[in-house]
Amino acid sequence: MKILGIETSCDETAASVVCDGVKVLSNVIATSLKDHERFGGIIPEIASRRQIEFIHWVVSESLSKAQMTLKDIDAIAVTRSPGLLGSLLVGLCFARALSRATGKPLIEMDHIKAHLYANYLELSKDVPACPQDRLPAVGLVVSGGHSSLFHVKDFKTFKLLGATRDDAAGEAFDKVARILELGYPGGPVIDRLATQGVNNEIKFPQAAMKGTYDFSFSGTKTAVLYYTQKNKTKPDYSVAKVAYAFQESVVAVLVERSLKACHKLKVKTLLIGGGVAANSALRRHLQAAGKSQGVDVFFPPMSLCLDNAAMIAGLAYHWRPGK
Repeated sequence: MKILGIETSCDETAASVVCDGVKVLSNVIATSLKDHERFGGIIPEIASRRQIEFIHWVVSESLSKAQMTLKDIDAIAVTRSPGLLGSLLVGLCFARALSRATGKPLIEMDHIKAHLYANYLELSKDVPACPQDRLPAVGLVVSGGHSSLFHVKDFKTFKLLGATRDDAAGEAFDKVARILELGYPGGPVIDRLATQGVNNEIKFPQAAMKGTYDFSFSGTKTAVLYYTQKNKTKPDYSVAKVAYAFQESVVAVLVERSLKACHKLKVKTLLIGGGVAANSALRRHLQAAGKSQGVDVFFPPMSLCLDNAAMIAGLAYHWRPGK
């Protein structure tokens, strides 16, 4: 079964064709990130206007790369929520019109849950995917807008275990990058800079959130602000060291909460999804901790960490009519 996926939840405009919920036949993404950089964050009006310009092209290009036409497609999947309202409307209106015009069934999907499904997608035979029988699992979604833990019982049953109470992990990276005058987006630049600032002298606090699986990164971000204000004029002040200490603090919390949930629920599979899943320190620490604690940790390929339509089409396969 071949499903055309459409994703427009934030600043990306994406389309993809996925076969039988596993094999990615095409994955096309157009981004308006450059239009937002000078503002230091996503401007919803700009994002949705650019998506109106991009969406016809990405869908056409996705079908072309899959060597198909709309007649070859069995169903259409689209992101329903969560996301920016204007951006979601662009994708939903396009997909609903396409469904009505072609008579193909429409499947509206949850963007956050789809991020976890990215682990089960096969880009090529050289990039192995997580086996579909590795369920139940714990799923950690870390992005600019979300830091959430799920108990994934099957591809239709996701139970929320915990979420951020303030800043999402990716949002905290962006805000700290602004404090350190590193530009936007903050995640990639902090990740790169941290490798040059390895140290044990700077420690930033972590919110304990006892008795829950929730996250809180606002206090860590504020601690970076106060430290920078107090020390930036000193000769031994190092932006790289601050970046490293901040990243280690955030990653330590993500690792601790995720594995704690795995042990509590007695599952041996941990799925990671979202833009922060591309962070090298998170990958390194989670893989090491998972191995030592008997938990298999899966990350999507780098190209499927950020918002994409392949994850929408893939998960939609399990929600198809008659399934």
